[in-house]
Amino acid sequence: MTVKEKDKQYFGRGNPAMDLKVVKAEGSYIYGADGKEYIDFLGGAGVGNLGWGVGEIEDAIRNGERPSYIYPNFYYKPWTKLAETLAKLSPGKLKKSYRMTGGSEAVEAALEMATMYTGRKKILSIEGSYHGNTIGALSIGASKKREKFPNLLEDCLKLELPLNKEKLEQVSSLLSSKEVAAVIMEPVIINLGVVIPEEDFMAGLDQICKETGTLLIMDEAITGFGRTGKMFASEHFDIEPDILCMAKAITAGHAGMGAVITTEEIDDKVGDKIGLYSSYGWHPIAVDASLAALDYLRQHEKRLFENINQLAETFKKGISEVNFKNTSEVRIKGAAIGVDLEDEDYASTIKEKAMKKGLLMNTEGPSLLFLPNFQMTKETAFKGIDILKSCV
Repeated sequence: MTVKEKDKQYFGRGNPAMDLKVVKAEGSYIYGADGKEYIDFLGGAGVGNLGWGVGEIEDAIRNGERPSYIYPNFYYKPWTKLAETLAKLSPGKLKKSYRMTGGSEAVEAALEMATMYTGRKKILSIEGSYHGNTIGALSIGASKKREKFPNLLEDCLKLELPLNKEKLEQVSSLLSSKEVAAVIMEPVIINLGVVIPEEDFMAGLDQICKETGTLLIMDEAITGFGRTGKMFASEHFDIEPDILCMAKAITAGHAGMGAVITTEEIDDKVGDKIGLYSSYGWHPIAVDASLAALDYLRQHEKRLFENINQLAETFKKGISEVNFKNTSEVRIKGAAIGVDLEDEDYASTIKEKAMKKGLLMNTEGPSLLFLPNFQMTKETAFKGIDILKSCV
């Protein structure tokens, strides 16, 4: 029985598998069982910010001396060290971190914090967005999910795109009743093809939230740790989140982990009551991976962020030379690149053709999505864009 046959028989998948059996990943490349090399513009959907097989992180995982497991109610020095590191990296007054296993759990924890702190039930989010696969996360995501899951939470309000100054009147109207506990969004919406809100919108949103006592939650599961050219995408705007969700690149893809960080003011009110027990949150192996990844990111910050800016220019130039059959809108923020082709089938066809020719990418609806690692060379990026050109 082949791997594909066994996979179909035993392995559950929420989405169709891509026709690639991976045996190795190194730097900016993925290698198949047949020896074929693939340029990786997919980046593990955002987890691989530093590229694959980073020696310092691999060494921390393989050679670290650690307990097999730590019961959540014990003290563990690396937990404190990681929490302190996250507080130093995070924007504004964010200080207290809670252990999570990934992005969905972090979003659920953020929603719990917000509703407990404010005493309100309603949540405002961006229509069409994605925040995870748990019931709460699905409820604040795209409304079309209600067709599959009719029992999602009802107190979820949605704000339609575009996110511009004119939309603030609607925001003010929705929040003025003081029934909304929090607004949650990605500061740069990767899962809608890199939608970048206007600065006036973000500044106005922050002000309205403060005036109405509504918490502002930034879901930076993908945008965190450098993806958009700042350590966190919130820093592109004049805002200070009350709660921030982290995941994916927190370990540079070397282990599963998430976190939610909030202010001392919020934690003083809910911290002792909310619980947030997580059996495998911040497992010792994942903590060693995260500390090594964040240490690498900080030590090489200047070089990495310069290369992020270079990648943005490289993709801007390269994509402008691609002769798409449809009118395309290119949206770039650092190493997050979206190309809206206004046709979901067309985008999917390009993705499939590219994979056959040795280029991996993702699609979000009608958009192509590229999330290259921060160490990808200009030459590799152009090589991948040349493959893209040959697919259209």
